[in-house]
Amino acid sequence: MPRLYIEEYTRVLVGKSVGIACREGILRDHFDIIVNDIKFLNRQGIVTTLFHNMANRFANQKHFKLLAERLPPTKILRVPAGTDFYRNVLDHHGLHKLIFLERKYLTDRNGRRINTIDTRRVRDSWYQFGNLISNPSFRPSLETICHQIDTGRLERAHILPIRKHTIKHELFTVEGTGTLIANNFKETFAPLSGDIDEELVVAILKLYQSDGYLKPRQKKYIAEHQARFFTTRIDGIVVGCVELIPIDSQTAELGALAITTRFRGQRVGVFTVNAFIIEARRQGYRHIISLTRNPRLQSLLSRLGFALQSGDLYAKRQALSPSTPMYIKLIYNQ
Repeated sequence: MPRLYIEEYTRVLVGKSVGIACREGILRDHFDIIVNDIKFLNRQGIVTTLFHNMANRFANQKHFKLLAERLPPTKILRVPAGTDFYRNVLDHHGLHKLIFLERKYLTDRNGRRINTIDTRRVRDSWYQFGNLISNPSFRPSLETICHQIDTGRLERAHILPIRKHTIKHELFTVEGTGTLIANNFKETFAPLSGDIDEELVVAILKLYQSDGYLKPRQKKYIAEHQARFFTTRIDGIVVGCVELIPIDSQTAELGALAITTRFRGQRVGVFTVNAFIIEARRQGYRHIISLTRNPRLQSLLSRLGFALQSGDLYAKRQALSPSTPMYIKLIYNQ
């Protein structure tokens, strides 16, 4: 079961309004799962609204009664049957987040789960982007969602596959369970601070260890070298990290660069490396080196002006990772 970071994520969500939208069949088939997740949100002080389109007939009266009894803090809105469910829900204003519960993940044409959609990047090429979505029935709704976000009527939208704890895992874990849609991912870069930050960094780094690109870093190591670690945050939540390792008086190593899967491909890595360069220069370093066998990171470093070097210049450091390519960037004259 994924680790829940309730304190950290609740701090961002408490007092804000979250809508949960699910069609009749999904609500009926997964009634207890959905109710339990909404109750969990209510216990954290999150304001909730449930949208559904269950027909107002005798067979459904039991469900209406149970919703009222089990979710007294939640505003329950029924979308009239026979109308466009998604459009009706999206016409509701005042929500910080809107969660659509669906039967499947939102995936691309190759069947890969789509973690994040930044509407800024698809605004001018919607039709090409929309054709990459493998869920044909959801494409028109996705366009409407993006429009509502772009016009400021909605902050965030989430599309989740219905399953046990899906809402809880989407909002309170590092990786989430579905697709996040927004147009204002505002990154901030700051020193690591506190026990929860340390735990989040450990969790993010573990995502890369299985690929063999990062050496393991336990929480004890991070706590002992806290001043070296910096975090990138979005919406106040840690989504990436990097370690500034002193090599000599003029050289710092860029190490432990990791971004959560959810935000890969959203230029968060570019932001993090550029922010690291600024921080290294502020501390008086003139050179940055980085050793990596990760092809994605190698490509990123090359785009940002790092040059592949032989190990002669920093032979002692190279000897610790003899088969790992070294990249170097001069920053003193920038």
